[in-house]
Parts: sequence; C-alpha cells; structure tokens
Amino acid sequence: MELLSVEGMIELLEAAVTSPWVYLAIFGLALLDAFFPAVPSETMVITAGVFAVSGEPNLALIIAAAAAGAFCGDHISYQIGRSTGLARRLPATGRRRAAFDWASAALQRRGGLLLVIARYIPGGRTAATLTMGACGYPRARFTLYDTIAVVSWALYSGLIGFLGGAAFEENKLLGVAFALGMAITLTVTIELTRWLISRRRAGAAGSGPESVAETAPVAATPALAPAAER
Repeated sequence: MELLSVEGMIELLEAAVTSPWVYLAIFGLALLDAFFPAVPSETMVITAGVFAVSGEPNLALIIAAAAAGAFCGDHISYQIGRSTGLARRLPATGRRRAAFDWASAALQRRGGLLLVIARYIPGGRTAATLTMGACGYPRARFTLYDTIAVVSWALYSGLIGFLGGAAFEENKLLGVAFALGMAITLTVTIELTRWLISRRRAGAAGSGPESVAETAPVAATPALAPAAER
C-alpha cells in the first residue's frame, strides 16, 4: 500500500510538472516571490528541473520562465520602493535616517553586487529591490544587474534540479529531495560564511559607526524593508 502511495505521488507530481501550464506557473511564482518570500518559486524551479531529465518539461524553457518572472517581479518591487517616498518621510536625524543614508551610500558603491548576492538569500531579494527603489538607485543600472541576478539564479535552480534528477532518474521523489537538500545546504553555507565574515570585520573594526558600514551589507537591508513597504 505504501509503495502504491509513493507511486501515486510521483504520478501526480509528474502530471503537474509536465503540463504545458508549468511554464506559466513558474513565471507567476517567480514574480510573486519578489513580494512574498514565502512563495516557493525556487522549489518549483528545482522540481521542474528534476523532471526535465526525461525531456519534459524543457530545461531551457524552465530557466527562461523563472528568469523572466523574477525579472518582472523585481522591477515591480523596485517601483514600489521608489514610489513610497521613504527618503522624504524619514526624520532628518535618528537611527532610521542613519540606516537609510548608510544603505544609500552602500548601494551606490556596490549595489550591483549586493543585488546579485541578495537573490540567493531568503528574504534578501525583496529587501534589496525595495530598498534600491527607495534609495533612488538608477533604474538602468538596476535593470543591468538584476538581469545578471535573475539569470544566474534561474540557471542555478534549474541545473540543481536537473542534477538531482540525473542522480536519481528512477526515483523522482528522491531526486527532488536530493536537489532541495543541495540548495538548502548551499544557502546555509553562504549565510554562515557571510555571518562569520561580518563578525570578524565587526571585531576588527570595533563598535563605532564606521564598523557598521563595513559589516554584511545585505544583512542590513531587511531592516529597511518594513519601512519601505509602508
């Protein structure tokens, strides 16, 4: 009975993922993920990549749909941040103004790099795009770096799924579990490395205002996201 249940799950999942509508679903989830980090867009892309080993769905179309959806979603999020008028509504002094000014300066110096890195951090993509819009980051530069970010993310997610599917071609559920495990491990590794580097820099520079500007730039942006959304 249990074996039949597992086979039924695989058949149901395969029917959903191999449907022609899967590309539209991937596009929509990737778009929504720009506003709601809880939306499982990456999981969907990875799962589709697992089944792409058999040729259906098409891996190139999976990657294209994911990148296009993420690109559109990021630009909508950027426009929301740009339209809030956060800079005008913040007080002239205080911690919130200092944090906003720091974020603006950091984004002007290395905003492209931050945007690409944030795409791989849970919640980071939303915070980064909203904050870049609120800070008035140039739209043309945002578009350039966001293109790099979404294409690299879509390739990463799709290929991890494809690798999991190739490793467990006879058992797609194991392939999905393997691929998701790889993605989670890589995310945790990146986050841990970033946290350790931040702690080391903070310890070396002391606790003054200048040290804050040098520690984990992406980690600081989520603090601005709630303000930008209001």
